Amino acid sequence: MDHSLLDIALLLVAGLAAGVVNAIAGGGSLLTFPALIATGLPSIAANVTNSVSVTPGYLSSVWGSREDLRGQSGRVKGLVPLAIVGGAGGCVLLLVTPADVFELVAPFLVLAATAVLGFQPRLQKIVGHPASLSPTRRRATMSTLTLLGAAYGGYFGAALGVVLVAVLALVLDEKLQRINALKNVLSATIGLVTVAVYAIFGPVSWLGVAIVAPATVAGGYLGARLAQRLSAKALRRTIVTFGTTIGLVLLLQALRS
Repeated sequence: MDHSLLDIALLLVAGLAAGVVNAIAGGGSLLTFPALIATGLPSIAANVTNSVSVTPGYLSSVWGSREDLRGQSGRVKGLVPLAIVGGAGGCVLLLVTPADVFELVAPFLVLAATAVLGFQPRLQKIVGHPASLSPTRRRATMSTLTLLGAAYGGYFGAALGVVLVAVLALVLDEKLQRINALKNVLSATIGLVTVAVYAIFGPVSWLGVAIVAPATVAGGYLGARLAQRLSAKALRRTIVTFGTTIGLVLLLQALRS
């Protein structure tokens, strides 16, 4: 479809901001998805176009946070296949089931994930500090939660980063910047899966992708560099703030529909 200069400007700004937000906390899709809707795309087309558009930003986030990925190759190799399977399953669900069902559940998932991260220290006292978990229990828990998070990302994707950071932080005894870097890899993997599936089967607006995608690349790199400079406390507060805001906005949207 054709876009006016105002539409193009809106998509460029939304894409840049989304790339930054996705790299720091996740939830940038809440900026680009409404922007695509505002240009006249139907909701399903906007959703799949958005999923394809933000993926290059995930890739640049990985490059920007590569220093914090050192020593995590084993985790990457173990979790990436699960992210592929879960992401593909989520894409299939979107294409074959009504979207309104998940739109009703999504805000509660986002708010729950945000609460897990926000109350992480207290929850660790209940379930045990990550360092006290056995390797088998840690791997099983992390694998299960990654698979579910990837399915969520393939289906809808809003606040995917919040979901992934929350579950990974609960079971990994690492500083938040390293967990955030691992989240970037998983988000990029899920994003590539959505590109492959939706490019073939989804109603993608490739003109919208051509406008939004380059902006998310620039924003993703800038956001990843910014996340490295934040303290763990500041990064956690930022992610919780984004997650809470996203969850409440999604809840309001679901109640209005």
